[in-house]
Amino acid sequence: LIFIMHLQEFVTVLVRDPRIQKEDSWYSYIDYEIFIHTNSICFTRKTSCVRRRFREFVWLRQRLQSHAVLLQLPDLPSKTPFFNMNNPHHVDHRRQGLQEFLEKILQDALLLSDSRLHLFLQTQLSPEDMEACVSGQTKYSVADAIHSFASLNRRFPIEDEERKKGKNYADSDSESSSSGLGPSDDSISCGCKASPASEES
Repeated sequence: LIFIMHLQEFVTVLVRDPRIQKEDSWYSYIDYEIFIHTNSICFTRKTSCVRRRFREFVWLRQRLQSHAVLLQLPDLPSKTPFFNMNNPHHVDHRRQGLQEFLEKILQDALLLSDSRLHLFLQTQLSPEDMEACVSGQTKYSVADAIHSFASLNRRFPIEDEERKKGKNYADSDSESSSSGLGPSDDSISCGCKASPASEES
């Protein structure tokens, strides 16, 4: 007799660690870390970590809605003119809303089949580069982009637990890249543990 155990598929998503990023001397914005841990066959990488800002979430929702017109997508937290990035309550309220949005999105099989969602969650590609990749206008595929980004960011919190039990590893989370496909002077730090490259206020 052969016994086959079917493990329940899961996707854990955390939106956390809001940071103020300075674009220039006049303009700042907040980005959030998106951590994914899953055993789902839908995902190229089982663990990943990227940083995204609110307007990228807005782009994602618009693109997903345009390709799943019969679905009613969950709402993002409302963009209020009174939002204050120095107010911890405002920032955490938005963070919670973004997490709830992703949790609902990731429960839908149709949305999970959209490559834009995977590029959003598992690379640091810009919206323009994500569109180009999905449209076949880049030399790299969706899977290539995800693997290439992951190769720059080896350290994740779950792996850290395993490290404590075993070998000592060299610290290798200093690389950062805007696309995950090569060196860049982009100021957004990609690694989970890396400190932000731009000033915080």
